[in-house]
Amino acid sequence: MSTTTDGDPGKEVTLAFSRAALEQLADPAAVFADARGWSRYVGLIDNDPASLATVAEEHDLRQDYELGDRDKWLALADVREATAGDTPRHVYVGETEDDRLAAGRTGWEFVHVTVAAEEAGWSLADETGPGTASTGVSGLLDRVRRWIR
Repeated sequence: MSTTTDGDPGKEVTLAFSRAALEQLADPAAVFADARGWSRYVGLIDNDPASLATVAEEHDLRQDYELGDRDKWLALADVREATAGDTPRHVYVGETEDDRLAAGRTGWEFVHVTVAAEEAGWSLADETGPGTASTGVSGLLDRVRRWIR
């Protein structure tokens, strides 16, 4: 596996998105551009590397990982091992319970896409206005926000 880097030694995060998480974002290219400002490596990791290449091409995303034909679990383990000397943190932005399990068992932090979007100021694809969305995902976020407050 080869990786590329912007060469900034101050960037201490390797960040990866699942395909399902990426599909929840309103502007994946803007998210990648933002993430490159504070992440050393950014890319997509999921079970179907061929479809990830298509998605990356559709959104003009520069993938920092060459996954070959690895599934999500092996890709997460391999990328973590390859980047561990460069970045102490490895964050996997996902959506499913399988994403959470794969992240946890391969040494990555898991962040649900809705939480990541809220914390980073990224827009979700289903948002209809500031702080409002039209699907159950936003309803869940609203309930979590109310619970925290």
